Amino acid sequence: MACIVFDLDGTLADTSADLIAAANHCFELRGLGPLLDPVADALVAFHGGRAMLNAGLKRHFGAADAAMVEDDYPKLLDFYGRNIDVHTVLYPGVEAALDRLNSAGHTLGVCTNKPEALAEVLLTRLGLRDLFAAMLGADTLPVRKPDPEHLWQTIDRCGGRRDDAVLIGDTITDRGAAQNAGVPCVLVTFGPEGEGVRAMEPEGLLPHYDQIETVLAQVL
Repeated sequence: MACIVFDLDGTLADTSADLIAAANHCFELRGLGPLLDPVADALVAFHGGRAMLNAGLKRHFGAADAAMVEDDYPKLLDFYGRNIDVHTVLYPGVEAALDRLNSAGHTLGVCTNKPEALAEVLLTRLGLRDLFAAMLGADTLPVRKPDPEHLWQTIDRCGGRRDDAVLIGDTITDRGAAQNAGVPCVLVTFGPEGEGVRAMEPEGLLPHYDQIETVLAQVL
């Protein structure tokens, strides 16, 4: 059976609204108001905390100040950690799909660029943590996606084989990690990039978790 590794944000769960809320909290502390929109800026959210801070400050001032970003980043993480699942929702069909894959004998893991502690908390609150044999976050190793070691180590810690694994994600970072690792990649078309992920030429496209077995059979 295969080792199936998932990204978290934008792949298993839509976390964008809670991430945007954390960035806006930092802007509001500076008296700037909410500079990011939870819908229009959802894609920015999945590029990380610093990316959101940079985007908001650039929108307001015309350019982002690196010192302001570094000053606000811990505040963003603190607020997000305390409000990590206020608006976050699983994508349709996730739980059932993971249960089916586990029952079929596949090994499941998570490889995310979200800090490990936050990823552990979120997966636990979403009721998914026990379904994964291993979970590696952005700070678990000295490197992170798209560095192949991040994905390889996730597969290894799952007890899987690197030549019988797949990464399911939603961004160019996931595509790059899979390519660098020599592992097939499936990108979801319901994430922040939508159908735009086709241009990244992954080995597979996943329009809904109800179809995951069919897609995996095509790439493994």
